[in-house]
Amino acid sequence: MNSLPLGVSPYSVNLPLHALKKMIRVVRDLQALSEQTSYIQQLDDLPPSAQLSISHFSVMMGYDFHLTEEQQVKLIEVNTNTGGLGFACQSLPNPTPLFTDKIAQKLLANFLNEYRLFHQDNTATPKLIAIIDEQPERQFLYAEMQQFQQLFEQAGIKTVIIDPSDLTSQAGQLYFENQHIDLIYNRHCDFYFDSPDMQIVNQAWQQQSVCITPNPRHYGLLADKRRIIDWSTHYAADLHNTMPNTSLLASHDKDTLWKTKKQWVFKPINSYASRGVYVGEKLTKTKFNSLDPDTTLVQQRIKPSITLSPEGEKFKTDFRLFVYRDQILAVTARLYQGQVTNLRTPNGGFSRIKII
Repeated sequence: MNSLPLGVSPYSVNLPLHALKKMIRVVRDLQALSEQTSYIQQLDDLPPSAQLSISHFSVMMGYDFHLTEEQQVKLIEVNTNTGGLGFACQSLPNPTPLFTDKIAQKLLANFLNEYRLFHQDNTATPKLIAIIDEQPERQFLYAEMQQFQQLFEQAGIKTVIIDPSDLTSQAGQLYFENQHIDLIYNRHCDFYFDSPDMQIVNQAWQQQSVCITPNPRHYGLLADKRRIIDWSTHYAADLHNTMPNTSLLASHDKDTLWKTKKQWVFKPINSYASRGVYVGEKLTKTKFNSLDPDTTLVQQRIKPSITLSPEGEKFKTDFRLFVYRDQILAVTARLYQGQVTNLRTPNGGFSRIKII
C-alpha cells in the first residue's frame, strides 16, 4: 500500500507524553554533562582528534530510544552525523520534497550558529559549504544531502557535495576547485578522521583552519559507544537508569556470557547504521568467538516496542530525536522488521509521531 519513498512509512506511532518528556530530559542532561570540565577530564580514551578544545558543537545529533513493555525510556545510542531528517519530514501530513519551513529555519540557524561560534563573530557567514561523504552519490541518503545543499543555496551560500578526495590544501586551508571552503558539513562515518582518505580533513581540523560540524570532539564526548559504559555505571540514578547495562566484551567471562547470550546485543564500538550488530539469540558460536573483546560492546537487550498497522502487521519501533545542543529539532519513529533497525522493510521506515 505504501506509495511513499523507501524509508518512509505510511503509518503513525503513538508516543506517551511522559516518555517524550523523559527523552528530552536525557538529551539535555547529556548535553549539560558533555560541557562539564570534570566530565571531560575523566575521559582518558579520546584520540588526538577529539582532544581539541573548541567553541562550537555538532549539528544534527541523533538520540535513539526504545520503550520497554513497562513504558520505561531506554537510550540505545547517540549519533553525531545523524541522517534521515528528510525521511522524517516526508512522513508528515502534506509532505514536500524539502524540509518543512519550520525545520528549515532551525537548521539554517544552527549551521550559522556553528560558524559564528567557530569564528567568535556574530555576523560571520560562510561563503562556501562543503558537504562531505565517501562517494556521496552512492550513499542511500544522497538525496538528503541535496536537500541540505538546496537549503544553503536558497540562503545565498554556495554549497558542494564532495568526496574527501576532491579536497586540496593550500597553506593549511581547504579548497575545492580553487575555492576556499569555510564550513564542512561532515556526513562521513570515519568519526575520528583516522582513515587515509580523511587525513586532509584531519590536518585542517587539527589546525582549526575550517569549521567542521559534526566533528570528532563531540563524537568522543557523546557518541562514542564507550560513553554508554560510563553513563550506565558512574552517574546519577536518574541518568543511568535510562541506560541499558553496557560493558566491553573483555570484561566478561566468555563461557558465562555465552550461556546468557539472549539477554545481550553485541556491537562494534565504532559501528553505525546497525553494521556489525548481533542480537545474542541469533549469534552463532563461531561468530561469538570471532568478536574482538577490546572493540565489542555487550549491551543489555532492550526489546523495541511493537506498532501494529491497521491491517495488524507487526513492526518493531524505535524513536529518534534530532537535536542541536539541547534544542529538539524533530521527533520521529522508525518502523522495521528483522533483527536490527533498517530502512528497507516494506511499509517501514521513518514514521510520524502522535503524542498521547
